[in-house]
Amino acid sequence: MNSQVHYLPLTPGLFSILAVLLAGLVILIQLRVLSYAYMRLGVGPGVAMLLLFGSLIGSYFNIPITVLPGPPVRSAQIVEFFGMRYVVPLVASWPGTVLAVNVGGAVIPTLMSTYLVIRYQLWFKAALATAAIALVIHSMATPVPGIGIAVPVFAPVVATAILAFILSREYAAPLAYIGGSMGTLIGADLLNLDKISGLGAPVASIGGAGTFDGIFLTGILAVLLAGIASPLRPRPAW
Repeated sequence: MNSQVHYLPLTPGLFSILAVLLAGLVILIQLRVLSYAYMRLGVGPGVAMLLLFGSLIGSYFNIPITVLPGPPVRSAQIVEFFGMRYVVPLVASWPGTVLAVNVGGAVIPTLMSTYLVIRYQLWFKAALATAAIALVIHSMATPVPGIGIAVPVFAPVVATAILAFILSREYAAPLAYIGGSMGTLIGADLLNLDKISGLGAPVASIGGAGTFDGIFLTGILAVLLAGIASPLRPRPAW
């Protein structure tokens, strides 16, 4: 079973689009066209590329937590939601819905968000941004049979950037990343855990299929949008 919980959350075509987008960002970072955005986030271009590559590649890996009872699981299907096509993995002799944590969509964003909160001492503002985005995402989140919880991809991006800029111009970029990634995780996945067992999903991955694309794109695009309006690199609290 452990080998079957690891799978691409998107179809190869959509995953390739994200990979091409990432390659384009890497080229722009190397050309220093986008260096300002990640300097405002508080990391260098090398760390930014490692963060992006880690998130994309880590989307393949899920860490199982427990097994939820429920109806017979679906297998080897493609489910479409808001124009995005998600993969239901091929499984055999499955005990129920495996609740897991996605490395690229949950573990890495959580570690990065924690680092940014501590580095810039954004405890209150980060909590406020996360709570506000979580409410917005929760209102949009939709249970999708075979997949779990899915959210529209681009809707939260502008709202995240604007909210972060309103809360703090100097720290708009870190707040955009924290609010966009953590707000999506909490609003879409954690607040809907009670709905997962009845969807027949073989793997319900926190930060995985249904939310990974939103977390990946919201984190990147919100930082870029916020970075345009923020001043020079924010000063660390330590």
